[in-house]
Amino acid sequence: MSSNHSLDVLIQALRRLPGVGVKSASRMAFHLLQHDREGAQVLAHALQEAVGSVQHCTRCHTFTEAQVCHTCLDPERDASRLCVVETPADQSALERTGAFHGLYFVLMGRLSPLDGIGPKEIGLHKLMQRATDGVVQEVILATNFNAEGEATAHVLSEALKSRGLHVTRLARGVPVGSELEYVDLGTIAHALADRR
Repeated sequence: MSSNHSLDVLIQALRRLPGVGVKSASRMAFHLLQHDREGAQVLAHALQEAVGSVQHCTRCHTFTEAQVCHTCLDPERDASRLCVVETPADQSALERTGAFHGLYFVLMGRLSPLDGIGPKEIGLHKLMQRATDGVVQEVILATNFNAEGEATAHVLSEALKSRGLHVTRLARGVPVGSELEYVDLGTIAHALADRR
């Protein structure tokens, strides 16, 4: 065992973060230990607190410290519209737009048969219960526009429509402020197909 065992463990722990390789993890570890030991203590404490207190909302599955999150408890939200997203980060992005005032259901993933993630793992049964509560009138599928997100949206759409629910999908199109000559062809094709 090397004399730097604790440092090696810290670097390996930092590598668990998405997009962090050995060099980045090493840089972070050395910075914290050399220049910001107080920051390292704050980070360690914040992680420990979050892991101990953050849980899933019993209604929508997003992260919360209470049994039911503040969004689900907000009487000003439109309970007839349910937006389905893959992650709490996606929900947060939609919330920042200020354009959606309904409720959410967070899948905590997307279908990926090669990784063993099927309808059961993303909570299809709980989504069906939530969507057929007699209050929800429209389910908005806001999964990502990659292969897994599209497959997830298709499976969810079929299941929800079979229960008589009105299902919509986020529109795809040319980003605001962009110039057509620089937009990829797939995006232009979808924008043409989904034009209004």
